[in-house]
Amino acid sequence: MEGSLQAAYRYCQELAKQEAKNFYYGFILLPAPKRQAIYASYAFARRCDDIVDNDLEPEEKARQLAEYRSRLEQCLHGYPSGPIFLALQDTILRYRIPPEYFWQLIDGVEMDLNVRRYPTFADLRRYCYGVASTVGLISIEIFGYRDGQQARQHAEDLGIALQLTNILRDIREDAERDRIYIPQDEMERFRYSEADILGGIANEASLHLMQFQVERAREYFERGRKLLPLLPRRSRACTAVLQAIYGRILERIEARPSAVLRERVSLSGSQKLALAGRELVRSLVT
Repeated sequence: MEGSLQAAYRYCQELAKQEAKNFYYGFILLPAPKRQAIYASYAFARRCDDIVDNDLEPEEKARQLAEYRSRLEQCLHGYPSGPIFLALQDTILRYRIPPEYFWQLIDGVEMDLNVRRYPTFADLRRYCYGVASTVGLISIEIFGYRDGQQARQHAEDLGIALQLTNILRDIREDAERDRIYIPQDEMERFRYSEADILGGIANEASLHLMQFQVERAREYFERGRKLLPLLPRRSRACTAVLQAIYGRILERIEARPSAVLRERVSLSGSQKLALAGRELVRSLVT
């Protein structure tokens, strides 16, 4: 069983290395046991997300997601199937992670099957909590923290900040898949339409709309940054790297808001590594 468990964790690590384009640079700063647990949690979330994003019929996606729910339930009852759930079961037990976070994550991902527009930010915030804040809440149970109520709130805020940045980064790509995450009432307020997004129209309306979205994301980053002092140093470094990478992406979007209407804004591997090194040093000396 021990050998199978280690093989399961290695599987999750390989998946994270292949798929976690930004998160992986934070993961590598964690102590080995916590890093393994984060790989397992990431692998669970990644496979859940893949079901919804695969090029399948909606009915098949719903069927696979229902099967994933069933496998999670079996895992929580002591009968994991496959390497991801084997590693996840060990992680949940070892770090006493509340199971509701995993159910909420599936609920959030499932929204992409049924919801393609968000009337208000309150609606969008619920989605961001489901697909991103839950990951933060799972992660801090692995990291360890003090002042639980504050730590959980700041982890929730940071998850929303990261997801809002993803939404801005992927705005055109999502629109081409008939998913518009920018709240509809805000698009109406700034007089910028879905057709404008698909057409890549950069004008004064798009500039003001993007400035408004960037400022909101920055506010959530500021709240999420308050999580750092509540974490152990190595875990603090991991979290700070994610903040730094996504914060830099947000800065680039702010500097050239029209760019996201044409292409995905990103950082190079060397830039991410430099940020990871900087945040590790900072965490060790503060």
